[in-house]
Amino acid sequence: MSAAVATAAVPTVREDGRIGPRAQLRHIGALTRRNLMRIKADPESMFDALLMPIIFTVLFVYVFGGALSGNQHDYIQYLVPGLLGQTGINLAMAVGTGLNTDFNTGVMDRFRTLPIGRASVLISKLVAETCRGLVSFVILIGFAMLLGLRVQTGPVQVIAAVALSLLFGSAMVWVSMLLGMAMRSAQAVQGISMLVIMPLQFGSSTFANPSTMPGWLQAFTKVNPLSALADASRSLFNGGPLAHPVLMVLAWSIGITAVTAPLAVARFRKRT
Repeated sequence: MSAAVATAAVPTVREDGRIGPRAQLRHIGALTRRNLMRIKADPESMFDALLMPIIFTVLFVYVFGGALSGNQHDYIQYLVPGLLGQTGINLAMAVGTGLNTDFNTGVMDRFRTLPIGRASVLISKLVAETCRGLVSFVILIGFAMLLGLRVQTGPVQVIAAVALSLLFGSAMVWVSMLLGMAMRSAQAVQGISMLVIMPLQFGSSTFANPSTMPGWLQAFTKVNPLSALADASRSLFNGGPLAHPVLMVLAWSIGITAVTAPLAVARFRKRT
């Protein structure tokens, strides 16, 4: 256990047994630092965040670009903004596997012995995953620009697209953590996560224009939050209608978080 976590946890319990907001923030900061230090000690854990954007961009642009858009240049303008959401959700859903492993290897038993807020353990994982996502998005955009991506708007709009993707990715982290605590094994978490993200990814406007899809699938893409995120990001990169897809992303992100975050915290308290 990190000395920072232990130090932050000692003098923070009130007489009524509750942990105050300032103490919660200290716990979150200490646990976030611990999670980031674990990444530093195990660089291989960043391989997915570092390599996934490059692999997906190369494969989809050069395999499907000509068939879907006629040329790779047009397709990269269409694809890369949508890949922000796809990359974010892939990283987010991996959190549940790690959380499940922590429970099965006894890491959470050590947290149980400390007077720390239970929610701070989950929130610190969320903050650390947001940092990983930010690194991955920077690599995705930078690599895509080397391949020919051109931002038609400006840096403020690009930052807004990244922020929207991080917001939705954070909402999906709560879903992933809830699955990680509900399933018995890491393999089960991975399997269920794939069942969640595959329809969202490929039944969206991320890779192809929904107008070419059958009617029943178009109906799904219209309510798919990844479609809204892809459309919002494209408008922020290339210009175009913005209000509706942004509001959809915000509504989905807030709604998913409002439902799954309390359930995840309650489940965590029950297990610890």
